[in-house]
Amino acid sequence: MKCHLYVSLLRDDKILIFTVDTQTGKLQDQGEMKISGQPANMAFDPEQQFIYVGRKAERAISAYRRNCETGEMSPAGTTTVEFEPDFLAIDRKGGFLMSTYISEGMLAVHRIGSDGILKNPRVEWFKTYRGIHSIQTDPSNRFAFIPHIAGSDPNLILQFKFNQSTGKLTPNIPDRVIPEKGAGPRLFCFHPKLDILYFDNQEGNTVTAYKLDTAAGTLTPVQSISTIPEDYKLKSKTADIQISPDGRFLYVNNRGHNSIAGFEVDAANGRLTAIEHVPTEPEARSMCLDPGGNFLFIAGLSSGRLVSYRLNRDSGKLTSFESYTVGNSPWHLLMSRPVN
Repeated sequence: MKCHLYVSLLRDDKILIFTVDTQTGKLQDQGEMKISGQPANMAFDPEQQFIYVGRKAERAISAYRRNCETGEMSPAGTTTVEFEPDFLAIDRKGGFLMSTYISEGMLAVHRIGSDGILKNPRVEWFKTYRGIHSIQTDPSNRFAFIPHIAGSDPNLILQFKFNQSTGKLTPNIPDRVIPEKGAGPRLFCFHPKLDILYFDNQEGNTVTAYKLDTAAGTLTPVQSISTIPEDYKLKSKTADIQISPDGRFLYVNNRGHNSIAGFEVDAANGRLTAIEHVPTEPEARSMCLDPGGNFLFIAGLSSGRLVSYRLNRDSGKLTSFESYTVGNSPWHLLMSRPVN
């Protein structure tokens, strides 16, 4: 069995493609796709037949057809946008692509055509607040959540109802959750079995678990826990968050402390218990787990290195075993499902 790992290199204007051996975690170079205009964040459609790439400098979102056997990419079409696209997400049914624009505090929703290309005019284009970071729909595809980082920004999570037929977003009641002061929620992931979401808090250096009311589509905080050691006093910010496919372990990486914080997840209530802090690459923005939950990959923005870790399925602890020099400013990692 094998997967494909895609690594966007912001300053090299390309995406690297690797084959991942799901038994050993070894990477094999599968080529690259030249993409001008600073390719950054990426997203799959649900069938993983297309990869969508935000191109910051060219203010565009491009669709690429994907060869599921080889991992190769071929251009399908490009849609221009007003600002630098930041986070990209596809709804659970694959009908719409949602994109955020952090500095402008804007959100867009585009319909995806049968050819995989984003259609204009947009379904939605509206302002929330500066610091808008990411968006996802819940497993039912009826609700969406939008975290906003803190600092000079508003430090909140907006709650929306999502119409999967039209792509329209309607503010829920209540329309927001206010995290603890200075938290700055950034990215989030859903527990695969429990009605729990986990947000990494960029400025607060914490991860917060929220209970999801699946009928109302609203969040209630359950627990917040630090991602850095208690005695660490220098500046640090969280970046990415990943949960193992079986829901047993959760990982958040810290920029500044330059570590991966590992947590064990209580199978009954989703509460977290700290496991360890593992040193990692400086200024790592993105990490990903393979679909089997055996390996974790992370890339350092300033070092240009991609590091592989083996995940102990009993303890959740990580052990590094490979390092690869990939290029300038690795921005985002995207892992496919396995193929024979």
